[in-house]
Amino acid sequence: MIYAKRPERAPAAVILCGVRDVRDYRIHRSDGEIVTGGSCFNIKAESLKLGNFSPDEIRELYQQHTAATGQIFQEEIYPKVWELTSGQPWLVNALARQATWKMRENRDRTRPITPEIVEEAAKRLILERATHLDQLIDKLREPRVQRVLESLLAGETWRRDPPEDDVQYVLDLGLLRRDETGALVVANGIYREILPRQLFSVMQDKLAGVFPHAPHRETNGALDMSRLLAEDDS
Repeated sequence: MIYAKRPERAPAAVILCGVRDVRDYRIHRSDGEIVTGGSCFNIKAESLKLGNFSPDEIRELYQQHTAATGQIFQEEIYPKVWELTSGQPWLVNALARQATWKMRENRDRTRPITPEIVEEAAKRLILERATHLDQLIDKLREPRVQRVLESLLAGETWRRDPPEDDVQYVLDLGLLRRDETGALVVANGIYREILPRQLFSVMQDKLAGVFPHAPHRETNGALDMSRLLAEDDS
């Protein structure tokens, strides 16, 4: 094999860069069962993960914008950015881009970026379902993600702990994090706004297939109050 001829004709090492640990790339049989040890990537020296920005790193990044344009960020925005993002790199950058560029009035570099502007930028990111958020929502359709999130968001005590591999997968995706006590919590403020809404939207889509039209609703979706009250009396 070619690797036997290293270093002349083959690389000495290969880096795989993606959104998942290579252990999550698995071979499945036709019946859906995982082939244990069947991954072609089962030789792994080390997994390195890009961590979240610290509060100091967020400040340093935003100050680069100030140095380049002269536009300042009010000091009060930094706790708000941390609350909304917990340092998630894409969110930190997307929030600043929304606040300083996509909100056209703020292209005037004499306008300071205020906490209110940051709050509005976050709302727009959520409504626009930007690329990262759209991909995040798609992850909610995976059964292993749903198993972990549904009980957590419902505030229930698990009758049976979810598989540790599922929990680690959701942590690796950055949907959840562990707080100071070690408990699982939603990773940041923006995700706290998105996850419950979208997760239960996925569940509603499933129910719509089972109950395509509730008997007490009109075809336009409005409630048929007369029929609803009559059923309640019965």
